[in-house]
Amino acid sequence: MKIYCNCCGKQIQMKENTQIALEDFVFIEKSWGYFSEKDGIRHKMHICESCFDEWVKTFALAPGEMEERELL
Repeated sequence: MKIYCNCCGKQIQMKENTQIALEDFVFIEKSWGYFSEKDGIRHKMHICESCFDEWVKTFALAPGEMEERELL
């Protein structure tokens, strides 16, 4: 399975013949519900780390951040 960043189109590097990513990315899945103009629609997207970094710079409020003690 090939994964591409929805922002820049870059292919996310995967370990050959596996579904294991060799670089990290954000996966967002949203099912829209009542009171939205997208009721009944589901969006899925992958965002590479560099696009994520650029995207968050545009936020009026920075996302919360905390250090993980255990990395998987």
